[in-house]
Amino acid sequence: MKKIKAGLIQMGLKADTNESPETIRDLMNEAHIQLIDQAGEKGVQILCMQEVFNQPYFCPSQDTKWYAAAEKVPDGPTIQLLKQYAKKHQMVIIAPIYEEDIPGVYYNTAAVIDANGEYLGKYRKTHIPQVAGFWEKFFFKPGQSNWPVFETQYGKIGVYICYDRHFPEGWRALALNGAEIIFNPSATVAGLSKYLWELEQPAAAVANGCYIAAINRIGNEAPWDIGTFYGSSYFVNPRGEIEAQASEDKDELLICDLNLELVREVRNQWQFFRDRRPEAYEVLTKGE
Repeated sequence: MKKIKAGLIQMGLKADTNESPETIRDLMNEAHIQLIDQAGEKGVQILCMQEVFNQPYFCPSQDTKWYAAAEKVPDGPTIQLLKQYAKKHQMVIIAPIYEEDIPGVYYNTAAVIDANGEYLGKYRKTHIPQVAGFWEKFFFKPGQSNWPVFETQYGKIGVYICYDRHFPEGWRALALNGAEIIFNPSATVAGLSKYLWELEQPAAAVANGCYIAAINRIGNEAPWDIGTFYGSSYFVNPRGEIEAQASEDKDELLICDLNLELVREVRNQWQFFRDRRPEAYEVLTKGE
C-alpha cells in the first residue's frame, strides 16, 4: 500500500496590518517555521500552507502599500528560507505567496519545493474574483500555468487556489495531467461560501478520482473585518469522504495518512475518464 503522510497549516494573522509588509512577512514566516518543524518531527512528507500564507488577506482594500508584499519566486526570501526547511525535513513544501514577476505585474502564486530542497515550479491562480471585499484584480494578474502537475519524491501533486475551486474545469485538467493530490489553499470567510466549503471539494474529488486538501486561514483581520476566516481545513479522499478536519478557530497543523492506491482503485471503479466525451464539449471553449 502506497501511503504518504500529508499536512496542512492554518493560521491567524500574527501582526497588525499597520505594520510594513516586510515585518508581517517575517513574523508570519517565524510562526509557520515552528509548525513546519513540528510537521517534520511527526514525519509529514507533503505540507501546504494557506493562500498568501505570510501576509493578511489584503484584498478588501485597494491600497498600493501591499504591492510591497510581493516577492520573487523562487529567488525571494521566503522561498529561499523554505527550501532550507524542505531539505532539513525531507519534506515537500507548497508555499502560497504573493509573487512579483516584474514591477507592476503580480500574481497569486504557489511555489512547490521538493523534499531535497529543489524548487520544482509554481502555479499561478487562474480565476481572479472582483467583487466587494475581494478586489483581487487590483492585486493579481490572472495566471496561465497550463495546469502543472509536480512529480515530487512522494507523489504527483497539483495546486488550485481559493476562488479557482468554483470552476470544475481546472480540477479536471489537473487530474488528467496526473495529479493524485490537489491542494487548494484558500482565504474564505463565513457566509455563502461556507456552505460550499464541504460541498465543492468532495464533489471534485469524486469526479476526478483524487485526494483534495482544502486549507483556510482563521480569525478576523482588521481594519477590513469582512468576516471570520473559519479554518476547517480538511483532506477528502477520492470517494468524497472527509478523512481529517481542523478546527474553525485555532492555529493548527492537520496531519493525515493518504492511501494513494485508492486513486487507481476509484478511477478503475467509476471510469469517469474513460466515459468522458471531450468532442461533445466544444461549446465550453467558445468563451461566450
